[in-house]
Amino acid sequence: MTRTAKSVTIAMTMVSALGLTSACGSGGGDQAKADAKQTLTVWGMGEEGKRLQTVADEFTKKHPNIKVKVTPVGWDVVHQKLVSAAAAGNLPDMAQMGSTLMGEFIDLDTLEPVDTGTFDKADFFPAAWDGNVKDGTAYGVPWYVDTRALYYRTDLAKKAGVKGAPATWKDMRALAGRYHDKAGSTYGLSLQAGGTGAWQNWLPFLYSAGGSVLDKDGKPALDSPESVKALAEYAHYFGEGLTKKNFTPGYDVVKDFGSGKVPMFPSGPWIVQNINDQQPQLKGKWKVAELPADKNSSSFIGGSSLVTFKDSEHKAAAAEFTKFLTGPEKQADWYKASKSLPAVKAAWEQPALKSGDDSLQVFRKSLDHAQEVPPLAKWNEISVKMDDALGKIARGADPAATAGQLQKATEGLVD
Repeated sequence: MTRTAKSVTIAMTMVSALGLTSACGSGGGDQAKADAKQTLTVWGMGEEGKRLQTVADEFTKKHPNIKVKVTPVGWDVVHQKLVSAAAAGNLPDMAQMGSTLMGEFIDLDTLEPVDTGTFDKADFFPAAWDGNVKDGTAYGVPWYVDTRALYYRTDLAKKAGVKGAPATWKDMRALAGRYHDKAGSTYGLSLQAGGTGAWQNWLPFLYSAGGSVLDKDGKPALDSPESVKALAEYAHYFGEGLTKKNFTPGYDVVKDFGSGKVPMFPSGPWIVQNINDQQPQLKGKWKVAELPADKNSSSFIGGSSLVTFKDSEHKAAAAEFTKFLTGPEKQADWYKASKSLPAVKAAWEQPALKSGDDSLQVFRKSLDHAQEVPPLAKWNEISVKMDDALGKIARGADPAATAGQLQKATEGLVD
């Protein structure tokens, strides 16, 4: 769900040319009541968008007056389509909104604030909710979430003389070295050496060190001692030859995990199924653990929220559909269909999740202390600066100097 800076520049030029301010006013005119006969238009993204109509049809059986029309939109084109639709004044009533898009569309004043009398923050994982909040107002209701954990080969760890999962940064360093030196692995750990999306590997280091993207005043904090420490820890693996020093677009870590070339890597919950499907010979030879800790073990929360647009004339129906999708039972059903992790805490008490395997429970624990990606209007540009900094780190740049450069590069990108 990351996008290039170029695409954002083009899209924002389109907004200026088409006059977004006039298109996104104070909201739709006459509001249809929830029990009125109506059609609710929804944009769903990626694979979720393809599956969502089936769930929408279930909703209509319970609410026969509300027909839901779902339009699937690919993640590769969603940003451009949303901005163009906003500028032209023809947004749908609702949409699935990726976590890294929230800040931009809050800033463009396209989103209806969430009715906190209907949706309670306490029902959701805190970081999932907070990633939708700006200046104390929530603009999206969390739908599904993901976070990062550590995948590692237990058979090769045993060969290397290590028992149990690494719990700390020190443990992870030691295991990576022993994988390389004792178990015959080419590398000890897979980390991305710059390139689009590298920030997703590094942000957990920052959070685990006790750092943050922003300080208490909402300004970048990327030259903090914690940030320097996180960059130095990231740099260690490149400097010691324990991870690849070059970024390869489209790299498939699961293949190298299967061969033992790369026996350890951080990633999200979707990888569990990929390993089971693509590397069946590994059954019983790998596990998932919480990310190793410095001050704490912490990752970030990604995923998608459900948003209602300001100009919708069907806000009551949108609220009903959002309540339906975020009910604990429906959240569990959605997990069974899509393997997307529920954002609603009570859903994890449903049988489909409560009886899940060990890896699922690791991700559940990780969600409790994951942190939000701040909803910043220019998150894309900020993440590109992070990616560039990590590319320098992989090539041997000084962590403190790189942190200072990153700070200066991002200070003008936060209002």
